[in-house]
Amino acid sequence: MLYVQILILVALVANAWWVMQWAHQRRRDAAIHAAVQTFGQAQAAVQNDARELLVWQPLAEANRRLFPDAFAALDQATGRRFPFPKETIEHAHAKWTARWLTWEKAHDEEYRLKAATVEHEMRGLTGEAATLAKARLQRVQHEKLELYQQRYEEYIQTAKALQALLQ
Repeated sequence: MLYVQILILVALVANAWWVMQWAHQRRRDAAIHAAVQTFGQAQAAVQNDARELLVWQPLAEANRRLFPDAFAALDQATGRRFPFPKETIEHAHAKWTARWLTWEKAHDEEYRLKAATVEHEMRGLTGEAATLAKARLQRVQHEKLELYQQRYEEYIQTAKALQALLQ
């Protein structure tokens, strides 16, 4: 009789252990599925706009702390840190810088043309007309500088924030 009771107890403990393992595996699988769904879309967003990384990366790190087993499995399955490995962050930073340089060149060309147009119109003007044309030229130069400073500030803030993600 004691032998039967011990066998029943062992069977119950084994069954409880199996149920706990099964429940743990289900939670892990659900976390993996949720992470893939959520951060798959985030990866696409980051490809389009590097600034998206500044929103998604902290969320990914918080999820990594909440669900370490799921993220470890995803890291192993992808062969890199899921969802944003160091290379993705570096690429986003490089892309952000390249976009800045492209904008900077276009901005300079646009305002050089605007200034040249006003200077061309100024030729031969005298009196009040010349004064107005000079004011327009100063306005073009001021506008150029103002817009440049705004965009440069945005560029620097974002570039620094992206760089901080690498540390």
